[in-house]
Amino acid sequence: MLLIFAYVLAGVYLLAINLYAFLLVRSQKQTSREDSARGGRRKIILAGALGGSAAAYAALLALRFKTDDMLLMLLLPVLAVVNVGITFFLLRGIALLPF
Repeated sequence: MLLIFAYVLAGVYLLAINLYAFLLVRSQKQTSREDSARGGRRKIILAGALGGSAAAYAALLALRFKTDDMLLMLLLPVLAVVNVGITFFLLRGIALLPF
């Protein structure tokens, strides 16, 4: 029962952080269009490092936002691979714990 709760909690977290990352990129695109403000790269990288890199990268490509920023275009796919690896090993480790 506790194992199922851990999997559900991990799934809800990953869904929430990916949704946040996608909405963050969308809101930054809208504010940059209105205010022509620069920046916001740190928030996108932080959301990607916390597990939302796949959605942030997909949002950058889908919305055609900051695609000329090489740091984001290279770092987000790398973070996505790292996030998948960490998630796999954490969930595998949870499954091997004796309850």
